[in-house]
Amino acid sequence: MTETEKASKYEGILAECRSLAEGETDAVCLMANIAAVIHEEMKFWWTGFYRVIDGVLVLGPFQGPVACTRIKKGRGVCGTSWAEDRTVVVPDVHKFPGHIACSSASNSEIVVPIHNEDGQVTGVFDIDSQYFDTFTETDAYWLGQIAALIAI
Repeated sequence: MTETEKASKYEGILAECRSLAEGETDAVCLMANIAAVIHEEMKFWWTGFYRVIDGVLVLGPFQGPVACTRIKKGRGVCGTSWAEDRTVVVPDVHKFPGHIACSSASNSEIVVPIHNEDGQVTGVFDIDSQYFDTFTETDAYWLGQIAALIAI
């Protein structure tokens, strides 16, 4: 898929996610539907959320195989995204220092921080691919737009 085709697909996904978010007050419900939409439309290996609870990332709604349940701040790709408050794109997770291998089938990953209304990181949006070099700035941009729909 070209970057233009990918952006076009994400544009439709964002519209669907905005529709799902309209009037929804339960963040967990919204995360579940967003994970399902993106997982189904983009065919990623694992698509889901971790929420900051009591100083640790705790597994939230997801689509895909069994996942790690708790991740410390600064640990792995998710913990790094949380600690540094930035989107982290990893072309090859096997080369990422401290990568947490929840599944040996995962080869690339993107993690986008989620913020509350005060700008604090309250969770992360994590997507894994079974292919190397899956994620680009196009994914980072559109997934950032989608993550902004969730204020937890």
